Amino acid sequence: MTPIGIFDSGYGGLTILNSIRRQMPQYDYIYFGDNARAPYGTRSFDVVYEFTLEAVKQLFANDCPLIILGCNTASAKALRNIQQNYLPHSYPDRRVLGVIRPTAEIVGQHTRTRHIGVLATEGTIRSESYNLEIHKLSPDCTVTGLACPMWVPLVENGEYNKPSADYFIRERIDTLLGMDPHIDTIILGCTHYPLLYDKIRQYCPPHIELISQGEYIAASLCDYLRRHPDMDARLSKGGTVRYYTSESPDRFREQATLFIGEMPKDIGHWE
Repeated sequence: MTPIGIFDSGYGGLTILNSIRRQMPQYDYIYFGDNARAPYGTRSFDVVYEFTLEAVKQLFANDCPLIILGCNTASAKALRNIQQNYLPHSYPDRRVLGVIRPTAEIVGQHTRTRHIGVLATEGTIRSESYNLEIHKLSPDCTVTGLACPMWVPLVENGEYNKPSADYFIRERIDTLLGMDPHIDTIILGCTHYPLLYDKIRQYCPPHIELISQGEYIAASLCDYLRRHPDMDARLSKGGTVRYYTSESPDRFREQATLFIGEMPKDIGHWE
């Protein structure tokens, strides 16, 4: 079996996996969450690179020829280094893709005012990866980013749909729009944020479009495999998914159910 690997520092990448499986149910998948060392958002570039590279090596060792970093922080802080410095020497026939570029590719089609907001973790905002990628493709756009340090804990502690989340969501949205009142499109630049979507929508003005990454990442992957039939031919197509975590499988099973809407069955442990 040669599955597609999906990696995230925690649970948010499960929203990416869900979207990809909806569009591409025929493929085999391995999901690895480095839950024991999450979150990555406040860690340094060097540490995120080290942890992400360890995960990539583990997925390669389990016969994944293609890996999606379903984590904005890992995509921002580690992807370029892995693509440019690690793969050419160690695995020139394998590929690692991220979630920032596909989002940057489509956001210019959605904004009318050419003012874009990004809500994400501290690490993703500090990396300025969205600013750089969007400006490559849509140089006329103004991009304003804001870190939301409380949002991931709200999700992972099961508070995302409770009244206790409202203040933290409303305050970040108001702050972002105070920084640039002309924003008409907001990227939810963390894969945890789809669970907060309804509350984010509630506190955003109705004219603002919210870009949730999952469907765009899935569409981008479909397009990538159409353009690279050699890679597509290498991928096994049994419709299976296996899950791995660096923490307790029981803990993973409980939390993952919130993200995928069902209880995952095949869960293993990786150090």
